[in-house]
Amino acid sequence: MAHRSPIVVAALLAACAAPPRTPGGAAPLLALDLAAHTHRQTVVDRESGQYLGHPTTVLLEDGRTLLCVYPKGHGRGAIVMKRSADGGRTWSERLPLPTSFATSLETPTIHRVVDAHGRRRLLLWSGLHPARYALSEDDGRTWSELAPAGTWGGIVVMASLVPVRGEPGHYLAFFHDDGRFLYSRAARRRPPAFTLLQTRSRDGGRTWGAPEPILQRADLHLCEPGVVRSPDGRQLAMLLRENTRRGAAQLLRSDDEGRSWWGPTPLPHALAGDRHVAAHAPDGRLVVSFRDMAPGSPTRGDWVAWVGTYDDLVAGRAGRYRVRLMDNLHGTDCGYPGVEVLGDGTLVATSYGHWRAGEAPYVVSVRFTLAELDALAAGAQPWAVQP
Repeated sequence: MAHRSPIVVAALLAACAAPPRTPGGAAPLLALDLAAHTHRQTVVDRESGQYLGHPTTVLLEDGRTLLCVYPKGHGRGAIVMKRSADGGRTWSERLPLPTSFATSLETPTIHRVVDAHGRRRLLLWSGLHPARYALSEDDGRTWSELAPAGTWGGIVVMASLVPVRGEPGHYLAFFHDDGRFLYSRAARRRPPAFTLLQTRSRDGGRTWGAPEPILQRADLHLCEPGVVRSPDGRQLAMLLRENTRRGAAQLLRSDDEGRSWWGPTPLPHALAGDRHVAAHAPDGRLVVSFRDMAPGSPTRGDWVAWVGTYDDLVAGRAGRYRVRLMDNLHGTDCGYPGVEVLGDGTLVATSYGHWRAGEAPYVVSVRFTLAELDALAAGAQPWAVQP
């Protein structure tokens, strides 16, 4: 037998393991399933007879401490917060919170902000009218009371928040409204229209400016903006739910730090869904977690993730993997997620759903690495769903 160098052998093995190519030459999107991998799952919170849902998470700078917030109720109710000191393997009891947190009217969200002097804060938002927020300057051990950000409000405030490139302490935050909550009096249009909005802070999250409209459409109800930055840092991409189900999920982009946006353009069918939250894995790939709403999908209504590249996202390509994270057993009521990348590269995705038949929904974390998904891909089949 002819001798081959280790490099050649490795290349041959990689070629044998590679998925088949489509007629156009691209590797097909593979369907992976982690729903039965109970060893990856940790219950964050569960209460008999109590609806627990719509969580968001934040990762602290040590690369392993997580905070998770969610309401006691469907999209509204008293805010609950828990902490994990070990990357989502275990979770604390419910943490003590200010009295005003019990008056939350919407899905709470939590974000890390840092001012121009390097002072770190946590920022917790609660939406509808008026939009309110609270600050913590000790990594969530104590909090201010919820207070109005201004005379405005909105829905899923803030669905995402990003630092402005090259301007320390300057942040953009994103949400939407359908005319009911932006002003003190409802001003719904006929036909109904959804407006995407952004607000800015220039002092590390302490104060926020009046919302600036990004896009308003009546034919597409675009909402729950999930914003991610390109690997080179020069572009912002906004993934959007289409609430009427008349069109595909959509994408907007900005090349000037939110001063202008262009689009929308349809997202790949594999990203058809709600409440997209994206994170860059250590190898540069993009992981997006969301509620699967793709017509014809065998996992429609389940909590899923998409793995591809930023270039796949903006070019409308299918991507590499579509992963069911957990099997939701009641309609499409699941999937508002947090996605964090730990210091060791492990991804921790957190969401709610009806994980046991006949029981109220509860909050679960799922841990995985992209190396583990790559290993599972060897025996995977293509995701055979056409747009």
